[in-house]
Amino acid sequence: MTKNATFERPQTGQSASLELTHALTQTVYREARMLDDENYVGWVKMLADDLLYHMPGIETRYRRDKTDQVNDLTRMAYYNDNLEEIKKRLSRLETGTAWSEDPATRYTHIITNVEVEMTEKEGEYQVFSNFYAYRNRNEREEDSLIGNRVDIWREAGAAFQLVKRRIILKHNVLLSKNLNIFL
Repeated sequence: MTKNATFERPQTGQSASLELTHALTQTVYREARMLDDENYVGWVKMLADDLLYHMPGIETRYRRDKTDQVNDLTRMAYYNDNLEEIKKRLSRLETGTAWSEDPATRYTHIITNVEVEMTEKEGEYQVFSNFYAYRNRNEREEDSLIGNRVDIWREAGAAFQLVKRRIILKHNVLLSKNLNIFL
């Protein structure tokens, strides 16, 4: 997959129908449950072959600095992955050498403020959401991640597949020992 220089936002500003909004809201809730349950086989089925999963690193900048830290895919990112790279990350869990996951981390994803808009492409929808992700490992290791997501979901038969996700953390510095979580 060739990574574009920018993260496209093909929104039209037109809200989706209540039925479509409900269906996509249930889809992002189902995705969160799969991640909480570590059902990565089911989660990967929700990902499109042409997936772009992007979480840029954000620097504290003055307002007058107009550098596009969010949409520029050439800047530092915690994730800038396609489907194969996501599968590679997940395959590490099966090796027995993923020290950060033995014992397993416990996750809770809370998704809220879901909005659905039509895009310029028929059958693709832009979904905005906020998240709170809590993770706990061993007795005392706790992390909370908070932010926003902008997704593109595509109709795939009777379901939807995630085509693009841009994750914007509200943290300037991650204090976590690792980043073994999908948001």
